[in-house]
Amino acid sequence: MAGAIALLVNPNVTNTDHVIEDAQDAARTKRVQLHVLKAGSDSEVDAAFVSLVQLQAGALVVAADSFPSSRREQIVALASRSAVPAIYAWREFAAAGGLISYGASLTTAYRMVGQYAEKVLKGARPADLPVQQPTTCELIINLKTARTLGLTVPQSMLTNADEVIE
Repeated sequence: MAGAIALLVNPNVTNTDHVIEDAQDAARTKRVQLHVLKAGSDSEVDAAFVSLVQLQAGALVVAADSFPSSRREQIVALASRSAVPAIYAWREFAAAGGLISYGASLTTAYRMVGQYAEKVLKGARPADLPVQQPTTCELIINLKTARTLGLTVPQSMLTNADEVIE
């Protein structure tokens, strides 16, 4: 297990402090040092990865947010170039070459948004619609990336994965 990990967050999002606090609590529980890297622009993403390497973090967690998602190719490429195992919130990162993703399906979330839009367009009052959110998470593992990083993924993870990218 890595002695130090990094968390990449967008400082321009209102819930960033809560994400950092949750990650710090988890790191304390696991007795792992956590480095928080903040990036809200392309140049800050590049700078964050320079810091990541300097800090010798053994792994990276990329917080769920639309900014890193819009920079998916850049972030996955930098993680690969830095030879740092990274986990992401959405399958699109693993499909783009990221190591692992674990989180709600964006496809499911967008489908739910579409269903709500349909109800509103048919006359439903938005205030009368219940709040909904995805209730399941999907685990996607990119074995090609794992091999490139020299990692062996435990069989138990492969068995529990919703998708394994060869």
